[in-house]
Amino acid sequence: MKILLGRCTVAFCILGATTFVFAGEFKSKVITSSPLVITVPDNHFLKVTNFTQEGGVDRGVLTVTLTDETGGTANVLAASRIDLSTGTDSQNPPESINRVIIAGPAQATVVPVVGATLFISYRKEPNEGTPSSTTVVVVSPTPTPAATPTATPTPTP
Repeated sequence: MKILLGRCTVAFCILGATTFVFAGEFKSKVITSSPLVITVPDNHFLKVTNFTQEGGVDRGVLTVTLTDETGGTANVLAASRIDLSTGTDSQNPPESINRVIIAGPAQATVVPVVGATLFISYRKEPNEGTPSSTTVVVVSPTPTPAATPTATPTPTP
């Protein structure tokens, strides 16, 4: 019985530590007065899983600026409002929470909204797919025609 209890305790500790490690990769931030800036290096990506807003009149947005030679900027995600239960908006159904994945190199910024509390959860991960500097060539074999069997005439008696 003691051996079984010991094995269960060891298994629980190992599984519990693994869960803790995975949960530790996500970061959550509350934005009220100062902007949040997230730098995404080359060969990494940013995965935003939650972006919500409570209060305020204007909508909070996640703005991304590419830090490569193009340098383009775009609003890629608007905060989902979670406080529509009172006032003139009370007839609206709850908004869905969207997700977005941003490839680096880029810089993601969330600017605070007057009178609002913004909440964001995100994770930065390395791109472990194909290397970025290697060109991948796909070679497709050309099918060769197969010989068509011909029927041999049967001799007639």
